[in-house]
Amino acid sequence: MHPSRRLFLQQSAAVSLSSLLPLRSAFGETSMPIGIQLYTVQDELKKDAVATLHALAKIGYRKVESFPLQDITAAQMRSMLDDAGLKCPSAHLFFGMADNAQLFDQANALGANYAVSSVLLPNTIQGADLPKMMDIIKAFTLDDFKKIAAKANEIGAQAQKAGLQYAYHNHNFEFRDYGGHTGYEILLKETDPKLVKFELDCGWMVTSGNNPIDYFKKYSGRYPLMHAKDFPAGTPVTTTLGVDPNHRPTEIGRGHIDFKPIIAAAEKSGLQHIFVEQDPPIEGMTSLEAVGVSYEALRPLV
Repeated sequence: MHPSRRLFLQQSAAVSLSSLLPLRSAFGETSMPIGIQLYTVQDELKKDAVATLHALAKIGYRKVESFPLQDITAAQMRSMLDDAGLKCPSAHLFFGMADNAQLFDQANALGANYAVSSVLLPNTIQGADLPKMMDIIKAFTLDDFKKIAAKANEIGAQAQKAGLQYAYHNHNFEFRDYGGHTGYEILLKETDPKLVKFELDCGWMVTSGNNPIDYFKKYSGRYPLMHAKDFPAGTPVTTTLGVDPNHRPTEIGRGHIDFKPIIAAAEKSGLQHIFVEQDPPIEGMTSLEAVGVSYEALRPLV
């Protein structure tokens, strides 16, 4: 079967499946379009990027957040997004592993307003060496977070010169307790609010034992971006980076996170963009089916 035809059938199945599932609506009434972090559907993008983007648009997504794809340039992605009627207001980038100017060029080529760090380390490393990165993160100290805050300010200043706004995306390890203080506390305190904004990943923050509503209320104006990510009931609280194979991220509405009050607090705080994200591998359905289910749980009334 031609890849485009196969993906169309998968997308149609996703919409049909989601309409049958007893999912609670997280959004209620809102005019904010729902976006998708393309990391979630990376497997389908590698097979047929054009068909995948059109499938996302047909589900109802109007915005995407990019992540690096080795075989697709930023200019090529921008052309495909334009053709599918999708916008890319935010770009996830691997700062510290490539020249920042090149990364900003990629973000601008995509038409993004935000340049977001997927992970930010205190020191530059060569290449995307995931095992090495995990070891570095496990050994973080509060002093390392101070270095990261200084690095974030530097990136933020460079981003503004490139016509972009830098934002830091959290996982769960930033909330590790260091004798009554956390790394996330350092990042919020020691970064310039004009240079450094934040993308709040709800799934990882809740998994760390913290409530996103508290942060949206306390740090109004610092969170223009949000990841809607859900985890199943019974997911243990942890600040160790990595997905628990027994409690993998799940589709929005099928987990334990109540997004309705979170989104209400986020919008009052100045939220501009919401992106659905589900970390692969996705079990029991295709990634396109999964994002169809998540969209149906979050879709605004139109």
